[in-house]
Amino acid sequence: MKDTQLRVRSLITALVLLLMTSLAAQAQEDSSNEFLSKLHQFRVSNYTSLDAYYRFSAIGDTETLNEIVASINRANDAMNSIADSTTGILSDKQVESLNQEFDTFKNLMRSNINDVRNTGYPDLRLVSDMANQALTLNQSATELYEIAQESGATVIDSRVEAARSAAVTMAQMMAKYSARTNSQVAQTFQGTSSDVPLDEQARLFDALLAEIKNGDVSGELKSTLDSLSSKWQFIRSSYINYNDNNVAFVIDRYSKRILDGLEEAINLLTDNA
Repeated sequence: MKDTQLRVRSLITALVLLLMTSLAAQAQEDSSNEFLSKLHQFRVSNYTSLDAYYRFSAIGDTETLNEIVASINRANDAMNSIADSTTGILSDKQVESLNQEFDTFKNLMRSNINDVRNTGYPDLRLVSDMANQALTLNQSATELYEIAQESGATVIDSRVEAARSAAVTMAQMMAKYSARTNSQVAQTFQGTSSDVPLDEQARLFDALLAEIKNGDVSGELKSTLDSLSSKWQFIRSSYINYNDNNVAFVIDRYSKRILDGLEEAINLLTDNA
C-alpha cells in the first residue's frame, strides 16, 4: 500500500514538474515574442513621427504636433520595454546603443519642432540630419530585430514577418512622400543615398501583401486583408508615380488606415499561430 502511495506521489510530482517546466518555457517564448513585437513597434513609430513632422513643418498646427508627440511616445514606450526586458536576447551594450541613437533622433526632432514654432519654417540642415538619423536608427533597429529572430528564442511566422515588413515599408513611404509634398527641396529630406525610391518600395509592398495572403485567409483576417488591399489599390499609383500631382492628405490618411489594418492582421495571425 505504501509503495503504491509513493508511486502515485512520485507520478504527481513528476507531472507537476513537467507542467511547471512547460509553463516556464511558454512564458519565456511569450516574453521573447513580445520583445520582437516591441522592436517592430519601435521602427514603425519613428517613421510615423517623421511623417507627421514633415506635415507640421508646412502648416505648424497643434493637431499635427500632437501626432508627432503621440508617435514619439509610442516609440519611447517600446524602447523602455526593450530596455526592461529580461529575455537576454540582446546584450546590454546593444540595447544601450539603440537607446542612444533614439535619444539623438528625439533631440533632433525637438530642435526641428522648435525651429518651426519659433521661426515659422524649418532649418534644412537640421531636417536633413534628422532624416539621416531616422535611417540610421531604423537600420540599427532592423539589425537587432534580425538578431532576435535568429536567436532561436522567438517563434517565426512567415506571414507575421511579412506583415511587419509591410508596415515598416508603408511607414517609410509615408514619411518620404510627406517630405516630397511639404517641401520644395525634398531631396534634403530623403536621407542617405542608400534610401530606396518610392516606386521600388511600392512594388516591395505588393510582394509583401501577396505573401501575407499566401495561406489560410478566412473570417476576420480575410475581411481585414480585403479592406487594406482595397485601400492600397486606391493610393498605389500615387506611390508608383510619385512625381505626379496627387492629393497628399488623402494618401496620408489611407496610408495610416493601411497601417492600422496591418496591425490588426498581425494580431489576428499571431493569435491563430
